[in-house]
Amino acid sequence: AVPSLARAAAVFSFAVALSAQPARCALQRHTSLSNSSANCWSHLHPFNMFNNYNKFYHRKALTSPYPGSHVERSQVPEDKVSWLIEWKDYNPVEYTAMSVLAGPNWADPQINDKDFSPKFNERDGEVERKSLNGFYVVENGRPQNPAGRTGLTGRGLLGRWGPNHAADPVVTRWKRDRSGNKIAHPVTGKNILQFVAIKRRDCGEWAIPGGMVDPGEKISATLKREFGEEALNSLQKLPEEKVELEKQLQKLFSQEHFVVYRGYVDDPRNTDNAWVETEAVNYHDETGETMDNLPLEAGDDAGTVKWVDISEKLKLYANHSYFIKLVTEERGAHWSEDPGPGCCE
Repeated sequence: AVPSLARAAAVFSFAVALSAQPARCALQRHTSLSNSSANCWSHLHPFNMFNNYNKFYHRKALTSPYPGSHVERSQVPEDKVSWLIEWKDYNPVEYTAMSVLAGPNWADPQINDKDFSPKFNERDGEVERKSLNGFYVVENGRPQNPAGRTGLTGRGLLGRWGPNHAADPVVTRWKRDRSGNKIAHPVTGKNILQFVAIKRRDCGEWAIPGGMVDPGEKISATLKREFGEEALNSLQKLPEEKVELEKQLQKLFSQEHFVVYRGYVDDPRNTDNAWVETEAVNYHDETGETMDNLPLEAGDDAGTVKWVDISEKLKLYANHSYFIKLVTEERGAHWSEDPGPGCCE
């Protein structure tokens, strides 16, 4: 069967958007994220969307059991992931976690709720339902995951139908010896970069300390808030400590930064009808002095927090390792002992 024009257009739009990502720009000082996001697309990463996106962007979204449950996804063969491939026998499992069905303020009602009329593909009041990757199909009243089938319908652990917008602050510094000199990798000779990593409480995996964007919240505010809550335990600080912490956070987050990636995330929580999208932004403390005044302390969703040396050996949550790799390319830092093809410039 020939796919609908809307579905074909949506898949093409998603493919084109991802083929042009991640976008990486020259470092920007004192520039708002809204401006930097719009003007940051100076390089195209050598990545063939049509050949590889199912494997790269849509691998962890097919894993079972579903996080925090014993629910097994329906098996989706690699050649059946795309919605453009007809699959009449596709019979995905329906699952939405009880924590979502309980109706917290960060979650939508069920799709058939008579008082729920979401405006998909547009700004819906304070909730952003537009995708960073362009138009997505709405089938039988439900948004359709633009990366393809996942073997699970409903929302799983995600609050919103359609895109669930997140923000991931990648805070970095150079690894230094006791004399303050940068440490280079013995094989590549490139300086070693470190980033602030948290160990997630829910799955035990190491990750960038990010989180979901609140309704009406600016991305820049989310980035700073999530880093403070997860890596500095800001929620548990005394009032006078919070004032000082805010000053130091403002100093860090007003320094040079660049948008590493904007778009779909291969997240294990994704379903056919709900998925995670993120804006990952690198904040680099060149001298290390700013972070010296911000002692790391795990809080909120983080079980542990620490500085981690960056290399290709990192195994991180979702596709966070990919975001980190892009940062090393932009900073000219060590990543792999295998030279391989260099970054396209």
